[in-house]
Amino acid sequence: MAPKIPTVFFKNGSPIPALGLGTWNSPPGQVTQAVKDAIDVGYRHIDCAHVYENEHEVGAGIAAKVAQGNVKREDLFITSKLWNTYHRPDLVKGALQATLRNLNLKYLDLYLIHWPVAYREGDVLFPLRPDGKRVHFSDVDYIETWPAMERLVEAGLVRNIGLSNFNVQQVQRVLDVARIPPATNQIECHPYLHQASLTEFCKRHDVTITAYSPLGSPARPWVKQDDPVLLEDAVVQRLAQKHSKTPAQILIRYQHQLGHVVIPKSVSRQRIASNADVFGFELDAADLQQLAGLERNGRICPESFSFGHPHHPFEAEFRKGRR
Repeated sequence: MAPKIPTVFFKNGSPIPALGLGTWNSPPGQVTQAVKDAIDVGYRHIDCAHVYENEHEVGAGIAAKVAQGNVKREDLFITSKLWNTYHRPDLVKGALQATLRNLNLKYLDLYLIHWPVAYREGDVLFPLRPDGKRVHFSDVDYIETWPAMERLVEAGLVRNIGLSNFNVQQVQRVLDVARIPPATNQIECHPYLHQASLTEFCKRHDVTITAYSPLGSPARPWVKQDDPVLLEDAVVQRLAQKHSKTPAQILIRYQHQLGHVVIPKSVSRQRIASNADVFGFELDAADLQQLAGLERNGRICPESFSFGHPHHPFEAEFRKGRR
């Protein structure tokens, strides 16, 4: 049994478990079991998204555990995300309702705008242009989307709302118009990409950071043979040996000590349990300094399909790092 997972509190006082199960890129047919295994070993936080195309499997796993009496719905914290093709305000509620149907839930604990970029409206997730490399854009501004997100809270369909993959200026624009401020900004975060100025800005404004791809997403579909593997980094390996932990446990613990909610993905019961066994040891100041020193602007989720979009959050930074 995994140790008890600590709780983090959003600015509005809502609790969120500090560790959750990520479900992006989880192979079809394995997600339901992964969710059941995660609940069995102590997870209460599951991170989903419409674009992952596996929310029905997540829902089946949740339903099975609730039916068995292992857990109650109110004990769980379920997150999902509004996809880019549904940014138009009149489409937001319908997109949420589709997610709720897939998950077989009456409400979400957290709903995020997945990216600040809007795609051409419709049910095609990536409405590609003829070149096959970029998508057709929509001119909807996420500032127009935010009030529709707030209405979901007021309707009792969502407990908290937030952002994902928004840069400093974009978070500020939302804060400037929000009646309900974003509870979190879910961003890629690991020792090769700290996004320090963004995380510091969010913390100053009481926007909790949720770290995705904390292990460097070694199984991402577009990985290249010569890409560095964070889990095999010499510093990470040394610290794992020092603390008698796995490299993954070091990386997850690192995010926790940075004050971030962290959502590692796995479909292996053994790894799911191991990933939660990170609350019984501590990285010291020297350990933290070594991991901070691995920064290389190593973004692995650049959302290149939407390069050229006026609201792309980090295209300029991504291109600058590759000059």
